Amino acid sequence: MLLWPLLLLLLLLLLPTLALLRQWRSQDAKLSWLAGLQHQVAWRALGWAATWQRRKLEQSTLYMHQSQQQALRWCLQGAQRPHCPLRGSTDISTFRNHLPLTKATQTQEEESREQLLPPTSHPDLGEASLQATLLGLVALNKAYPEVLAQGSAACLTLTSPWPQSLPWPGKALGRVSTPGTKDPRVLLLEALRSPGLRALEARTAVELLDVFLGLEADSEELAGAIAAGNPGAPLPERAAELREALEQGPRGLALRLWPKLQVVVTLDAGGQAEAVAALGALWCQGLAFFSPAYAASGGVLGLNLQPEQPHRLYLLPPGPLFIELLPVKEGTQEEAASTLLLAEAQQGEEYELVLTDRASLTRCRLGDVVQVVGAYNQCPVVRFIGRLSQTLSVRGEDIGEDLFSEALGRAVGQWPGANLLDHGCVESSILDSAVGSAPHYEVFVELRGLRNLSEENRDKLDHCLQEVSPRYKSLRFWGSVGPARVHLVGQGAFRALRAALAACPSSPFPPAMPRVLRHRHLAQCLQQRVVS
Repeated sequence: MLLWPLLLLLLLLLLPTLALLRQWRSQDAKLSWLAGLQHQVAWRALGWAATWQRRKLEQSTLYMHQSQQQALRWCLQGAQRPHCPLRGSTDISTFRNHLPLTKATQTQEEESREQLLPPTSHPDLGEASLQATLLGLVALNKAYPEVLAQGSAACLTLTSPWPQSLPWPGKALGRVSTPGTKDPRVLLLEALRSPGLRALEARTAVELLDVFLGLEADSEELAGAIAAGNPGAPLPERAAELREALEQGPRGLALRLWPKLQVVVTLDAGGQAEAVAALGALWCQGLAFFSPAYAASGGVLGLNLQPEQPHRLYLLPPGPLFIELLPVKEGTQEEAASTLLLAEAQQGEEYELVLTDRASLTRCRLGDVVQVVGAYNQCPVVRFIGRLSQTLSVRGEDIGEDLFSEALGRAVGQWPGANLLDHGCVESSILDSAVGSAPHYEVFVELRGLRNLSEENRDKLDHCLQEVSPRYKSLRFWGSVGPARVHLVGQGAFRALRAALAACPSSPFPPAMPRVLRHRHLAQCLQQRVVS
């Protein structure tokens, strides 16, 4: 426990000295040695802190029952509910009996002004975010030793993918981006001026997708700014390289702009897999992707300790958050009899995550479904399957997010030359499009490589949905559900949707991207931009 005070003392002693040296040599052309010293000291400090966090993680995952009992004790001690009958008790049966589960629906997430879960500034969430950031940085540096060298990484969005900000050590790590920048265009220009980058960062994959789409749309303006020296010194040769790279199309663009690039860092959350696939197939082809954590409405829920793992797998830590697992019944969203503790998880089974809000003592069903694929000591390692809030159902067929994505992927694979960039679904009742016909799905897609959709291609999605869901196939056979209607939207449609989502204070985006839209004004953002 004394490690953090000692670490802070070391930083406080070093900061005045480093600041004085910077001022003393501010006019010296050989100032780079000071930046190198700062970088080394920062990594030494981060290494110590990460080692301490790793030891805590090892200890807690070896003794899962005790760790979750401790997490429950912290949760109950911090309760702000008056006359809480559970204070001083850590009996899990008593806890479950007194606190029924609360379901956070997507309607509440999109429009409610009240948050069911605590903000990320909550102490427990802050500690989980710090743990994910420290362990993620060290794991990334181990897998790709050069990507975090001074001046080798740039963040292209205003918010970093790392869950916890590290004020001084973070700056000393030598990111290309200027601290405190409020203009995303400046971040992109600074990255474009630096051909030696080895890592690109963005808060989420869908936001990085928007960055590359914006780069293509504003390419001439950006090249002109680089040539004119706005910001920085004029770089006409770099501007010419940018124009040449863009002329060759999107596939492999990132490696043409930054030949030393190795990895893309984004924060994983619901609705991001599609953007990762699109980036990997086109702009970021040939690059590895790494997410330090999995984020949901409750904050950081999973840790990624294996950057080299192509399939994103996450460790569910036993604390400081108190997480339970609710078994998911196949083919239904009905609640199981009882939740399980993390140590009780069975490999191959699927569970919905339940998170307890320490302030209000609310046991909230997050809707995020995971499948247990392994274990780390006694702790489950999972992959995220989908979100129950993203289920489509017009006649009780319950097409889950994972099933719909599978069907859409199969259909797009049969559309010659098409690459799927984005999609959104709406049940016909939202847009009143089922008048005079059976209820159905309205599906909006943004593609690259295909400018028009034939009726034959549109019908393929409905056929693929019938292949993955016998229930949907039966309803289609009897005419109870109409065929899915597919609409092609123009470039920028989903950027407009994300802007509308971000403007809503309680929206799940960012980081989670909704794929099923429950409200007319959001669905109309896409409907108004249909081109085919």
